[in-house]
Amino acid sequence: MTSNAASAGDWCRELFEAQAAKLILYGRALGLSHAEAEDVVQEVFLELLRRTEPPEQQERFLVRAFRNRTFNHRRSLWRRLAREFESASWFDTRPDTAPAERAAMKALARLPAGQREVIVLKLWHQHTFEEIAALVELSPNTVAARYRYGLLKLRAALKGKDHEDLERLGNADEPVDAASALGPADPDHLRAAAL
Repeated sequence: MTSNAASAGDWCRELFEAQAAKLILYGRALGLSHAEAEDVVQEVFLELLRRTEPPEQQERFLVRAFRNRTFNHRRSLWRRLAREFESASWFDTRPDTAPAERAAMKALARLPAGQREVIVLKLWHQHTFEEIAALVELSPNTVAARYRYGLLKLRAALKGKDHEDLERLGNADEPVDAASALGPADPDHLRAAAL
């Protein structure tokens, strides 16, 4: 093995160790099974190994390549049919998983795909709204709205409340008038809240 190949293997191995688990979670958020997400991760890293030099912004490149390959993977008819018959949840829980963690995973899995994708990229990948917007080709405001409404729905689900009350806020992808979202102004309520 040449020293060039060895150094390519080193940076790629370090990147794999740092990012593979997060990419699998992201794949699950995009609707892949655990095995499909692992397959896509392997495809992306095989492609990276073929490069003579690492990309400049390795994590951004990796997430973008993973997302593109995920969508290519999902277009396959046979894989789509297999995914429809798969009955496992998109989060595989271990037997020792705490009940609160299981509830959080279940609530996250129930979010609309766009909100789930933004939350995973923001919390687990620690991307900014601008970075996520560039990745998913939406405006930063739309991304921020998906994140905000997704978190509201998660909080409501984890508190045992139904998120239908949140629907009065409007579609998560549309701008919301903040004053109307708060409901009618009630001076007594505002005074009590100030105390």
